[in-house]
Amino acid sequence: MKIVLSPAKKLDLKSNYPAMSYETPIFLDEAARLIQVMRQKSPDEIKVLMKLSDNLANLNWERYQAWQKQTDDTGRPSIFMFNGNVYDGLDVQNLPVEKLADLNKKVRILSGLYGILRPFDLIYPYRMEMGTKLAFDNYKNLYEFWRRKVTNYLNDEIPVGDFLVNLASQEYFKVIDKKIFKRPVYNIVFKDYKNGVLKTISLYAKIARGLMTRFIILNNINTPDELKLFDTDGYRYDDNLSSEFNLIFTR
Repeated sequence: MKIVLSPAKKLDLKSNYPAMSYETPIFLDEAARLIQVMRQKSPDEIKVLMKLSDNLANLNWERYQAWQKQTDDTGRPSIFMFNGNVYDGLDVQNLPVEKLADLNKKVRILSGLYGILRPFDLIYPYRMEMGTKLAFDNYKNLYEFWRRKVTNYLNDEIPVGDFLVNLASQEYFKVIDKKIFKRPVYNIVFKDYKNGVLKTISLYAKIARGLMTRFIILNNINTPDELKLFDTDGYRYDDNLSSEFNLIFTR
């Protein structure tokens, strides 16, 4: 089993993390190429392209200039850098240390800059959402740049008979080309009743994706049927709303 998550805009650059053997991102050469493109843009151009405030545009311009194609341990592991709602639910800081190896084995983070990240990959602070309409070389956007690379990597990494759990946002999951992806995909959807209507509420769904990831790691979940046992934070599997590859959890 592999799990795909989205990254987060909010970053944690200060908290401590365990000392262990960390890794180099798979598509580091491609990330360096994208950094080269972004270094040629002014803060004003970054502001318009990424729809940022002046302060955020300047911050990210500085980060592009400072980014390194690292060959040592001066980066920060991706799983300890991303700090949004999904990662609040995952709460990696309080996972048992002995579970981190399984987390690194199972979780893959889709990234606009790095394409795909393992939790132990060392990275530098950045902001580059997959939906950014960055045109360069012969590519119209980041989807065109990453789609085949990411899809082929997952095809190679996930063995025949295994499957993918989609806990990423639609923006990020679109980078996987369904036409050439060879493994079953189980989409996990979280819905809440609000004013008598069942709907997906973005904030709650993001936290629940992290909680589901945590549940999988803590309980050594390895089959689709075991995914249905998730019952955290009031969510329960709804067999009436679900289908074979779309698992709906409601509360």
